[in-house]
Amino acid sequence: MSASDTTVTTVTMEAAVLEHRDSRGVVTLTMNRPGSFNSLSEEMLAAMQAALDRVAQDDSARVVVIAANGKAFCPGHNLKEMVDHPSLDYYQKLFAQCSKMMLTIIKLPVPVIARVQGIATAAGCQLVAQCDLAVAVNEAKFAVSGVNYGLFCSTPSVPLLRNMAPKQAMEMLVTGDFISAQEAKERGLVNRVVAADQLDAEVAKLVESILAKPRVAIALGKEMFYRQREMGIEAAYQLAGQTMAVNMMDASAQEGFTAFTEKRKPNWST
Repeated sequence: MSASDTTVTTVTMEAAVLEHRDSRGVVTLTMNRPGSFNSLSEEMLAAMQAALDRVAQDDSARVVVIAANGKAFCPGHNLKEMVDHPSLDYYQKLFAQCSKMMLTIIKLPVPVIARVQGIATAAGCQLVAQCDLAVAVNEAKFAVSGVNYGLFCSTPSVPLLRNMAPKQAMEMLVTGDFISAQEAKERGLVNRVVAADQLDAEVAKLVESILAKPRVAIALGKEMFYRQREMGIEAAYQLAGQTMAVNMMDASAQEGFTAFTEKRKPNWST
């Protein structure tokens, strides 16, 4: 592939996901296919993967916000693409591509916040569940509705079960019914629910709070958080204790505790 071909491909991919980075290290990735309600088409998945991979290589990144243009946040996979390619090989590759993108969110060393301005269904609901934090507008609705069309939302069930109680997750999976933003908050799917005109301000509050903490502590903590969740309790405590010991050796933690003993604010450079 020539250099010009690479440039054209990048432009095409980035059109599906608008990427904005500010001087503080806040990266906003905005799904930009409102005509298809920001469905996770092959194009969208590739664009999101590329953008997240860039964040993973950016040591100056501090927070990622995943947003969407248009009325919907994300309805899940592009059903037309799925219907047009009725082969096991295609479906295996598609779901593997989606799973890779979801796992990349977990593996990022920075928190990822879902900014949910509209409905999120199926793999779109999965995306919200997979993000570390989520803020939604009052009018947002959530569902894992594949079962309504004969397809149990198996991959969305993975983060859904890790966000809410099993019976609550199972009810969503077997009925395909919508829940409101407030119900999603009560069940643990989202952190905060606000009026539409307060969405950006509420996301900004979370961002500011995260930015006030040392990057290394957040990175160590996030990695430990997801690893220990899959362990037995003894192994989890061992991992957590080792992580805290390593964290304490970092200059940021030393400065934080010194500042506490000296009754002053920490002076963190990162």
